Amino acid sequence: MVKILNFLSIMIIPIMITIILVYGMIKKINIYEAFVEGAGEGFKTAVRIMPYLIAIFLAIGIFKDSGALNLFTKIISPITNFFGIPREVLPLAIMRPVSGSGALGIVKDLIHTYGPDSFIGRVASTMMGSAETIFYTMAIYFGAVGIKMGRHTLLAALLSHLAAVIASVLICKFMF
Repeated sequence: MVKILNFLSIMIIPIMITIILVYGMIKKINIYEAFVEGAGEGFKTAVRIMPYLIAIFLAIGIFKDSGALNLFTKIISPITNFFGIPREVLPLAIMRPVSGSGALGIVKDLIHTYGPDSFIGRVASTMMGSAETIFYTMAIYFGAVGIKMGRHTLLAALLSHLAAVIASVLICKFMF
Protein backbone atom coordinates (compact mmCIF):
# COMPACT_ATOMS: atom_id res chain seq x y z
CA MET A 1 0.00 0.00 0.00
CA VAL A 2 2.83 2.40 0.87
CA LYS A 3 4.53 1.76 -2.49
CA ILE A 4 1.29 2.52 -4.32
CA LEU A 5 0.84 5.79 -2.42
CA ASN A 6 4.46 6.78 -3.10
CA PHE A 7 4.01 6.07 -6.79
CA LEU A 8 0.75 8.04 -6.92
CA SER A 9 2.27 11.02 -5.09
CA ILE A 10 5.10 11.14 -7.63
CA MET A 11 2.87 10.64 -10.67
CA ILE A 12 -0.19 12.74 -9.77
CA ILE A 13 0.95 15.97 -11.45
CA PRO A 14 2.07 14.32 -14.73
CA ILE A 15 -1.19 12.35 -14.76
CA MET A 16 -3.26 15.53 -14.22
CA ILE A 17 -1.41 17.37 -16.99
CA THR A 18 -1.91 14.43 -19.35
CA ILE A 19 -5.64 14.29 -18.55
CA ILE A 20 -5.99 18.04 -19.23
CA LEU A 21 -4.12 17.78 -22.53
CA VAL A 22 -6.09 14.74 -23.70
CA TYR A 23 -9.40 16.38 -22.71
CA GLY A 24 -8.43 19.52 -24.61
CA MET A 25 -7.55 17.49 -27.71
CA ILE A 26 -10.84 15.56 -27.52
CA LYS A 27 -12.80 18.83 -27.24
CA LYS A 28 -10.67 20.29 -30.08
CA ILE A 29 -9.45 23.22 -27.97
CA ASN A 30 -6.31 25.06 -29.00
CA ILE A 31 -4.47 24.32 -25.75
CA TYR A 32 -1.53 26.64 -26.36
CA GLU A 33 -3.81 29.58 -27.17
CA ALA A 34 -5.96 28.89 -24.10
CA PHE A 35 -2.83 28.73 -21.95
CA VAL A 36 -1.49 32.04 -23.30
CA GLU A 37 -4.88 33.70 -22.80
CA GLY A 38 -5.07 32.42 -19.22
CA ALA A 39 -1.53 33.56 -18.50
CA GLY A 40 -2.42 37.03 -19.81
CA GLU A 41 -5.46 37.20 -17.54
CA GLY A 42 -3.32 36.03 -14.63
CA PHE A 43 -0.82 38.79 -15.27
CA LYS A 44 -3.59 41.41 -15.39
CA THR A 45 -4.93 40.08 -12.09
CA ALA A 46 -1.46 40.20 -10.52
CA VAL A 47 -1.07 43.85 -11.56
CA ARG A 48 -4.55 44.69 -10.25
CA ILE A 49 -3.91 43.19 -6.78
CA MET A 50 -0.37 44.58 -6.38
CA PRO A 51 -1.44 47.66 -4.34
CA TYR A 52 -3.30 45.44 -1.88
CA LEU A 53 -0.26 43.20 -1.44
CA ILE A 54 2.08 46.14 -0.92
CA ALA A 55 -0.25 47.58 1.71
CA ILE A 56 -0.47 44.25 3.57
CA PHE A 57 3.31 43.69 3.57
CA LEU A 58 3.97 47.26 4.68
CA ALA A 59 1.46 46.95 7.53
CA ILE A 60 3.04 43.67 8.66
CA GLY A 61 6.49 45.20 8.73
CA ILE A 62 5.32 48.20 10.73
CA PHE A 63 3.38 46.01 13.17
CA LYS A 64 6.35 43.75 13.90
CA ASP A 65 9.19 46.29 13.81
CA SER A 66 7.42 48.90 15.91
CA GLY A 67 7.10 46.55 18.88
CA ALA A 68 3.30 46.63 18.67
CA LEU A 69 3.20 42.83 18.41
CA ASN A 70 5.08 42.43 21.71
CA LEU A 71 3.00 45.12 23.40
CA PHE A 72 -0.27 43.58 22.26
CA THR A 73 0.95 40.15 23.45
CA LYS A 74 1.66 41.55 26.92
CA ILE A 75 -1.73 43.23 27.10
CA ILE A 76 -3.81 40.17 26.21
CA SER A 77 -1.69 37.53 27.98
CA PRO A 78 -3.64 37.72 31.28
CA ILE A 79 -6.86 36.93 29.40
CA THR A 80 -5.33 34.12 27.35
CA ASN A 81 -3.61 32.64 30.41
CA PHE A 82 -7.05 32.29 31.99
CA PHE A 83 -8.10 30.14 29.00
CA GLY A 84 -4.88 28.08 29.13
CA ILE A 85 -3.31 29.51 25.98
CA PRO A 86 0.46 29.65 26.51
CA ARG A 87 1.91 33.16 26.33
CA GLU A 88 4.66 31.89 24.04
CA VAL A 89 2.21 31.11 21.21
CA LEU A 90 0.37 34.46 21.37
CA PRO A 91 2.63 36.11 18.77
CA LEU A 92 1.78 33.22 16.44
CA ALA A 93 -1.95 33.58 17.12
CA ILE A 94 -1.70 37.30 16.35
CA MET A 95 0.58 37.00 13.30
CA ARG A 96 -1.04 33.99 11.57
CA PRO A 97 -4.04 35.90 10.17
CA VAL A 98 -1.71 38.58 8.84
CA SER A 99 1.36 36.84 7.44
CA GLY A 100 2.05 33.21 6.63
CA SER A 101 5.80 33.71 6.35
CA GLY A 102 5.91 35.78 9.55
CA ALA A 103 3.93 33.07 11.35
CA LEU A 104 6.23 30.38 9.96
CA GLY A 105 9.21 32.27 11.37
CA ILE A 106 7.54 32.39 14.79
CA VAL A 107 6.80 28.64 14.64
CA LYS A 108 10.43 27.97 13.71
CA ASP A 109 11.64 29.98 16.69
CA LEU A 110 9.19 28.28 19.06
CA ILE A 111 10.17 24.80 17.90
CA HIS A 112 13.86 25.69 18.08
CA THR A 113 13.46 27.09 21.61
CA TYR A 114 11.01 24.60 23.14
CA GLY A 115 11.34 21.56 20.86
CA PRO A 116 8.82 19.91 18.54
CA ASP A 117 7.56 17.49 21.19
CA SER A 118 6.92 20.17 23.82
CA PHE A 119 3.40 21.39 24.50
CA ILE A 120 4.27 24.79 23.01
CA GLY A 121 5.79 23.18 19.91
CA ARG A 122 2.73 21.01 19.39
CA VAL A 123 0.29 23.87 19.93
CA ALA A 124 2.27 26.08 17.53
CA SER A 125 2.35 23.36 14.87
CA THR A 126 -1.36 22.61 15.25
CA MET A 127 -2.22 26.31 15.19
CA MET A 128 -0.12 26.89 12.09
CA GLY A 129 -1.94 24.09 10.28
CA SER A 130 -5.43 25.03 11.38
CA ALA A 131 -5.48 28.75 10.70
CA GLU A 132 -5.34 30.87 7.53
CA THR A 133 -3.66 34.10 6.52
CA ILE A 134 -6.93 36.00 6.52
CA PHE A 135 -5.79 39.47 5.50
CA TYR A 136 -3.50 38.21 2.73
CA THR A 137 -6.19 35.91 1.34
CA MET A 138 -8.83 38.64 1.47
CA ALA A 139 -6.47 41.10 -0.23
CA ILE A 140 -5.77 38.62 -3.03
CA TYR A 141 -9.29 37.41 -3.69
CA PHE A 142 -11.20 40.60 -2.99
CA GLY A 143 -8.64 42.64 -4.91
CA ALA A 144 -8.88 40.26 -7.87
CA VAL A 145 -12.62 40.69 -8.22
CA GLY A 146 -12.84 44.28 -7.02
CA ILE A 147 -14.74 43.83 -3.75
CA LYS A 148 -14.29 46.94 -1.59
CA MET A 149 -16.36 46.06 1.50
CA GLY A 150 -15.44 42.85 3.27
CA ARG A 151 -16.30 43.56 6.87
CA HIS A 152 -18.68 40.61 7.26
CA THR A 153 -16.16 38.25 5.73
CA LEU A 154 -13.44 39.65 7.98
CA LEU A 155 -15.53 39.20 11.12
CA ALA A 156 -16.42 35.61 10.22
CA ALA A 157 -12.79 34.83 9.34
CA LEU A 158 -11.48 36.30 12.61
CA LEU A 159 -14.05 34.32 14.60
CA SER A 160 -12.96 31.15 12.82
CA HIS A 161 -9.34 32.03 13.61
CA LEU A 162 -10.20 32.42 17.29
CA ALA A 163 -11.91 29.02 17.17
CA ALA A 164 -8.79 27.53 15.53
CA VAL A 165 -6.54 28.97 18.26
CA ILE A 166 -8.73 27.64 21.06
CA ALA A 167 -9.18 24.28 19.34
CA SER A 168 -5.41 23.96 18.84
CA VAL A 169 -4.78 24.39 22.56
CA LEU A 170 -7.63 22.09 23.62
CA ILE A 171 -6.73 19.36 21.14
CA CYS A 172 -3.09 19.42 22.24
CA LYS A 173 -4.11 19.33 25.92
CA PHE A 174 -6.34 16.31 25.40
CA MET A 175 -4.21 14.44 22.84
CA PHE A 176 -0.79 14.91 24.41
